[in-house]
Formats: sequence, structure tokens, C-alpha cells
Amino acid sequence: MKPKVAFFDFASCEGCQLAVLNCEDAFLDILNLVDIVEFREAMSETAPRFDVAFIEGSIHREIDVQRLQGIRARSSVLVAMGACACIGNVQARSNFIAPAENFKRVYGEADRNLVQSDPEFWPLWAHTRVRAVKEIVSVDYELRGCPIVPEEFVHLVKALVVGSIPSFPANAVCVECKMAENECVFDQGETCMGQVTYGGCKAICVTHGYRCDGCRGFLPQANRVAHQAVLREKGLSDAQIEHRYRLFCSAQFVGRENRR
Repeated sequence: MKPKVAFFDFASCEGCQLAVLNCEDAFLDILNLVDIVEFREAMSETAPRFDVAFIEGSIHREIDVQRLQGIRARSSVLVAMGACACIGNVQARSNFIAPAENFKRVYGEADRNLVQSDPEFWPLWAHTRVRAVKEIVSVDYELRGCPIVPEEFVHLVKALVVGSIPSFPANAVCVECKMAENECVFDQGETCMGQVTYGGCKAICVTHGYRCDGCRGFLPQANRVAHQAVLREKGLSDAQIEHRYRLFCSAQFVGRENRR
């Protein structure tokens, strides 16, 4: 029997699932290798258990925690898919604001009073703090990026189908910039997060005339102290550096508990 694969979304734009669908011919090949039993972007079937579960989105509410734990219990392999699931993404910036104040800024005082007046409905809205999937349950593999790189998704699925271990080298974006023969943005008077950020994206942002903002998360071996010193030399204040670091990686600034 073909492995049963399911996709689940939490707080996200669902762009990573769309990136999967945009794999085009490769996605059709994958359909010959696996049995997709749940995928909200393409179908509505459900199954009691999965060989591989892909999770897109960050975790905001306690009801999401319970749902995620249920998926983990029903899955042999769990993959965090995209920046929201892997590192909390931009929405984790709300972790530095009190939940009540954050709710008020988003929904306004009138909506807040209305929702809180219904004790049964309030838990559906109650926001605690934004967490990556691995802060709630154990994660077997991560597909990084905002959105994911389709080639990495295809590589992961094919490796799991044949029983091998997928390999994602822990190189910085700078490595891929050099391979693409890009001129360093620092030499252009700009600043960049590429030195401390996971590669695998083929330095797509720099290649197309922008900079790296760090959507794939911090490399564990990166020397962030040295990187921040370079940013200061280029004229960034500590507040500006903190803003750049928190843009995608705010959840990595908060104490982390890993539990299954």
C-alpha cells in the first residue's frame, strides 16, 4: 500500500500548500507514490491515521495545541512545513505584546467585548502566544522558507517513500549567493541576514535584487554576535537590528519547551 499523507493548516496564509500544488509535473509523480488522504487546498477527505503529516502554520491557541497533539498521535512522521510552522514567522512578533492588548489592536474594543461575553465562544478566539510546531510536539523534519522550496518538498517525499533519510545541508544563504555569483549586498551599501540564515532557497531574494530577511530561520552555528557587530558598523542601531532579527524569528527569542 502507498504511504498515507495528510496536510494540515494552522495560523498561516496556506502559501506553502499552494507551493506544493505548484510543483506541477513533480506533484503528479508524487501522486503515484503516495496516497493523499487530507489536503484542504485540494480535497476534504479524512483518515484516522497517517504515515506522514505535513503541518503548515504556527500555533496560537490552546485548542490548536490539542488539535496538533492529536495529529502527532496519529502520525508516524510529522513534518513542519514553512516558516510559520518552523519558526513562528512574522506573527510571532505579537509575543512581545500582552495578549489582551494584541486582541484589542486587531479586533477593537467592541469585538473584544462581544466575544468575551460568550464563554463558549471565547476559547475559539483566545490567543496566548505564537509558537512553532516543535514547541508543542516532536517534529521529524522541517521544510523551511516563506514559502517552502518545491524542490526540497519533492526531495523529502521521495526520500521518505524509499526509506532513506532526506538531507538538507546547514549552509548559510551566503554560500548560495556565492554559487549564484551575486554581488554581496553589503558591498552595495545594504545590509543582509544571509550570514546567519539557513540556505536552501538558492538565495532567491538576493538573486532578484533584494536582500535576505531571514525567513528560513537562524543557523544554529551562526555567530550572531559578530553579525550584529557588522550591522552596527554599517550604521544600524540596536533597535533596528532587533527589528530585523524579530521580523521572521521572534519565536526564537522566547524560551522553548519541547514536549510530545
